[in-house]
Amino acid sequence: MAARLMRSSDIPAFVAKVIETGCDICAIGHSGYVLGDVEEMVAAEDELRRIDEEFGDRDFLLPEIVVYLRSIGRYLDPGSSASHWSDNPRMQ
Repeated sequence: MAARLMRSSDIPAFVAKVIETGCDICAIGHSGYVLGDVEEMVAAEDELRRIDEEFGDRDFLLPEIVVYLRSIGRYLDPGSSASHWSDNPRMQ
């Protein structure tokens, strides 16, 4: 059986579900993203596994996920003075 592939239209729902687990997902620059810090991911391990099974492989959507996260203000740029995505000037 072929692995399920996430669709680009699933990105907002995927991000919302990750946030619901308590993980603080955000883009890092323009090339990647993190689900949250290690403690958040460990605490949400079971839920994150279910999300992974529900949405499937998303590696090929990395650029689109980053664009979406940036569009909703969830990003940190390397070298920025912001220590959390909510510190971005456009979010204040």
